[in-house]
Amino acid sequence: MLSLLGPPNSGKTALAAKIAEESQFPFIKICSPDKMIGHSEIAKCQAIKKIFEDAYKSQLSCVVVDDIERLLDYVPIGPRFSNLVLQALLVLLKKPPPKGRKLLIIGTTSRKDVLQEMEMLDAFSTTIHIPNISRGEQLVEALEMLGSFQEKERAAIAKAVKSQAVWIGIKKLTMVIEMAVQMDPEYRVSKFLTLLREQGALGSDKHIAI
Repeated sequence: MLSLLGPPNSGKTALAAKIAEESQFPFIKICSPDKMIGHSEIAKCQAIKKIFEDAYKSQLSCVVVDDIERLLDYVPIGPRFSNLVLQALLVLLKKPPPKGRKLLIIGTTSRKDVLQEMEMLDAFSTTIHIPNISRGEQLVEALEMLGSFQEKERAAIAKAVKSQAVWIGIKKLTMVIEMAVQMDPEYRVSKFLTLLREQGALGSDKHIAI
């Protein structure tokens, strides 16, 4: 079992989906709080249980438990959360799959401290921290990995961001790239840099999580 930790919009969900996709398991299901809006505690427990039960039917399956603290209705004021959903999820995470079945579970969270307090973090065998991009070199490496800019364009971006403060998550970066590449080729780099500044991701002395 694998947990991905990182600030909001750092790309945890996108990475989890990518890992699930590349596993090439025949059954892949994402357990997301967005799909359970309006569910009662009992209905939410039943929906989560069904996802795992369906996964057990396949020899190879992957379940992504996305945004765990939101799934638990965690509220920092109090703090408050659904103990019913927590206990159900803990049982399902720790339950071994039936004989002859393999289940990969990937969890994502922005609140490591909360999962530790709930004794859920220990249920995951491996934890990977997904930080925001905080240096120009990391930004250029991410652009190369995402493959949306030509080498000359990346070189121009590298020169422009050198020695400047950067703070942006992969998810937000992907959105900025998509907007920039809609421009004519000669304006793509300038548009990209303008969008970064407008989002507070470039040239700020303070790190702003976006």
